[in-house]
Amino acid sequence: MKQSRSGFTLVEVLVAVMVLSVGVTALVGSAGVVTRMIGRGQMGTRGAQMASWRLEQLRMWANSTTPRCTSGSFVGGTWTSRGITEKVVITGTTLRTVTDSVTYGTVKGAHKDVLTTLVRC
Repeated sequence: MKQSRSGFTLVEVLVAVMVLSVGVTALVGSAGVVTRMIGRGQMGTRGAQMASWRLEQLRMWANSTTPRCTSGSFVGGTWTSRGITEKVVITGTTLRTVTDSVTYGTVKGAHKDVLTTLVRC
């Protein structure tokens, strides 16, 4: 009479361990990429928030005086905060173009985002 054995053979267990190790290795490799992407997204969001805030402040200062755009605070310049550098350039006369360039570091080097708005003077 033949006996029935249940369970896995040694070869089956080794194959399962190899497949599992390849999957775990791929998961660990992609975790590093995801972490860098999240960091880049955080810096991009922080830069956009800073630029948006600065543009709103400039718009407020431009409208706070009569005639418009004569406030001493309505000027361009360069500011650095928390690893982000902002450069604001104001051009034009009656319709001024306000450009805010935000530069911050990433793993692959410096990244630059530009926000532009128009202010009627």
